[in-house]
Amino acid sequence: MNDQGFDELLDSVRWMGRHMRGEEDSGRTTRIPDPDVKAIRETTGLSQSQFALMIGVKLKTLQNWEQKRVRPAGPARALLQIVAADPHAAIRALHGHAA
Repeated sequence: MNDQGFDELLDSVRWMGRHMRGEEDSGRTTRIPDPDVKAIRETTGLSQSQFALMIGVKLKTLQNWEQKRVRPAGPARALLQIVAADPHAAIRALHGHAA
């Protein structure tokens, strides 16, 4: 390795150290806002119990999402985005009939 390559590698290691300590921002972070679960549910016109049953989660889980004690993740987050985009189509697809 030549001097220039070593210096670049050393700079990268130092940058990573600063980044790991929270002193450096990569500038490439994408932040997707958390879904407003309560607002999404309310657009469906369903109660908490009905909505939780429809999307396949426990009532307590839905309540925790709505109170922002826990954030939905993974497939649940994707499903909530689908419901938010087209509540009636989502209900038909998940429930087997129109709302």
